[in-house]
Amino acid sequence: MRKEEKWGKHLVAYALGLPRALADYPFDEETLTVKVMGRIFLLTSPGYPVEISLKCDPFRSQELREMFPFIKPGYHLNKKHWITVTITDKMPLPFYEELISHSYTLVVKKLKKTEREALELEKERPVP
Repeated sequence: MRKEEKWGKHLVAYALGLPRALADYPFDEETLTVKVMGRIFLLTSPGYPVEISLKCDPFRSQELREMFPFIKPGYHLNKKHWITVTITDKMPLPFYEELISHSYTLVVKKLKKTEREALELEKERPVP
């Protein structure tokens, strides 16, 4: 297994470790989505190269695409609000984790107030 494939698996696990994140296959049997409270914040499919699609602030998205050739407008997604990132070992793993956290945060900000409050209560609960 290539390093990028291992990183891809790690990044999906990282996304699923965020509060209330769940995996789903709403489109087909290959396209994995990771959702929070029913809203997608990460998409990926098996294969090489390993790619993840993430929600991204439009200004940040533009900056990232200008700086990194492995970051493109979201594939089959709204090009203004989504990016598709090809995983490469040219960047450290925390770089990709931060992009996932950013996507998650953007989606959480758009949740209903009651959903955001429930999510905050869950984060504050001590782990048994």
